Amino acid sequence: MPEAVPIEVRGLVKRYGELVAVDDVDLTVEPGDVFGYLGPNGAGKTTSLRMMLGLIRPTAGSVRIFGRDPQLSVKALEGVAGFVEAPSFYPYLSGRENLRLFAAFDGDGAAARIEESLATVGLAERAKDRVGGYSHGMRQRLGIAAALLRRPRLLMLDEPATGLDPGGMRDMRDLIRELSASGMTVLLSSHLLAEVEEVCNRVAIVRTGRVVYQGSLVDLRAQAGEDYVLRTTEDGVARRVAEIQAGVTAVRPRPEGGLTFKAEGEDAVSALSLALTESGALIRELSPRHASLEDLFFSLTEGDERVETRRESGEGGGDPAARAKEAA
Repeated sequence: MPEAVPIEVRGLVKRYGELVAVDDVDLTVEPGDVFGYLGPNGAGKTTSLRMMLGLIRPTAGSVRIFGRDPQLSVKALEGVAGFVEAPSFYPYLSGRENLRLFAAFDGDGAAARIEESLATVGLAERAKDRVGGYSHGMRQRLGIAAALLRRPRLLMLDEPATGLDPGGMRDMRDLIRELSASGMTVLLSSHLLAEVEEVCNRVAIVRTGRVVYQGSLVDLRAQAGEDYVLRTTEDGVARRVAEIQAGVTAVRPRPEGGLTFKAEGEDAVSALSLALTESGALIRELSPRHASLEDLFFSLTEGDERVETRRESGEGGGDPAARAKEAA
């Protein structure tokens, strides 16, 4: 018998009055996926997760978790764990004591898994300390430890790396990789591009409540194709020639000189080269430039014009995670 699909979402909508927070979302998370739900803050990611977990009722659409509807029965969430926004604990109790309380609610031998869960998330040495003294990253890891008490088949994490320093982000990525390697399916909501790029095999990118891309990161890169950098002895002439050349689009000047353009295959580039020579604009440079994942993310969440503005103003440099957070 084939394994049930961990998450199937069809036509999911959530309205608050005139505000449409989630707009006709379809998602499929396959067994073994580390699935990134990526988009700026306010794009509807957390609201979607709340509906998937049965915490709020959809305005329209359906959710199936391993084939069952979480709105109909809490049993639909058997084998599911995680947290939305941030995990909550009793700050005056130790990490271990907090997990004992969670285990008492979960039952099913969860108490026997406390030490194993603490070791998995790297908190065994600090388990006796009060949670009130934990750093933000330690609380995030304790939240995952609490989830692991249930031995979940599906782990759903909402912004698990938000507020972490670079070391904490690295540890979180390593932990997610380990959990995935053990056979667990993971849904990871995030606005941090680098976080998703490092650990996810498939993504959905959401913009103002709607999914604008769903698939593999490899396919996302291929979808963008290539653009080209062109420098000539007569860039003004070259721009006019390129703009009327068949198969050549998106011709734009570069601040440092020259042009960029997109082309429909090598034949279009060859034809442009010939036309430039005939016009007297001799080629100094003609080279392909691969679109970065960052460019693709911003083109889907902000639009192509804002992406080009970022490139021209030099915002394309620096740390991708910091820029993704800033854009959100």
